Amino acid sequence: MKVTIFGTGAIGSHVAGRMARAGKAEVSVVARGPQLEGIRAEGLTVETPEGAFNVKVRAEQEPARLGPQDAVIVTVKAPALTGVADSIAPLLGPETPVVFVINGIPWWWGEGLDVLDPTGSVRQKIGLERTIGGVVWSACTVMCPGTVKVQSATNRVLFGELDGSLSPRVQAIAAALDGPGMGGVVSPDIRTEIWTKLLNNLVNGPICLLSRRHMKGTFDEPAIMEAGLTVMREAMEIARALGHPIQADAEKQILRSVGIAHKPSILQDLEQGRGLEFDALFTVPLQLAKQAGVRAPLLELLVALARKGAYAAAA
Repeated sequence: MKVTIFGTGAIGSHVAGRMARAGKAEVSVVARGPQLEGIRAEGLTVETPEGAFNVKVRAEQEPARLGPQDAVIVTVKAPALTGVADSIAPLLGPETPVVFVINGIPWWWGEGLDVLDPTGSVRQKIGLERTIGGVVWSACTVMCPGTVKVQSATNRVLFGELDGSLSPRVQAIAAALDGPGMGGVVSPDIRTEIWTKLLNNLVNGPICLLSRRHMKGTFDEPAIMEAGLTVMREAMEIARALGHPIQADAEKQILRSVGIAHKPSILQDLEQGRGLEFDALFTVPLQLAKQAGVRAPLLELLVALARKGAYAAAA
């Protein structure tokens, strides 16, 4: 099975490294800049709580050099999806599925969310038929070109067909990631899985953008923790109104995650001068809340403040 990971930020590098280490697929990556050169020169190094490992994967900037694949896993940030759509064609055979393992509400969620695919190129050039949804649970950071550090002890990627079916193609992709340290799981309800992960992003993203600190150093203040729990309850109500109720133990999961000395990806992006995933992570969830008639006053306030602060810092 030939699999290409399109994008080698922290998550893409981690997934590529774990899949290559599992040895069940021929893994390639589409990368650029220093990350491309680092992977070519030294391979991918993944530093984990259980130890570090290094794997060799083929790395190319131009997808055409890789040719058609059995599956493509897209791990770029939402603002980069138009570029993916414009360049992914050489990787696609007649039936190649494309898995979007991205943060927030994905472009394929539904009608009226044009901000997630503003040119329509993702829908036109990749399409819903090829698309598989994905959710990743992993706290990791690129330390230097070709090296990613993983801070979470439990890491997994959930894959799901948009219609909830347990198709052979989604099961094959999940199986290719089944190995030490990271599991590939097939979900019959990927939309609820997306909202469960989004819950985490909504709690820690706006608040850490305001504090400019990692989660552990932010949520050790009781008043901030209480605000985070209020946001969590607001987000759970939105998800419930949309028909995607989140399990009651989500609060425990949130408490565990905010105890890690890890900066949310959107704060990492701000500090590195990269484009921010505001729309997928914050704007669209609030838009969906209004459509469902659900009020989320604290979340709305924190997002507004975080937006002003982030864009002032980037100016």
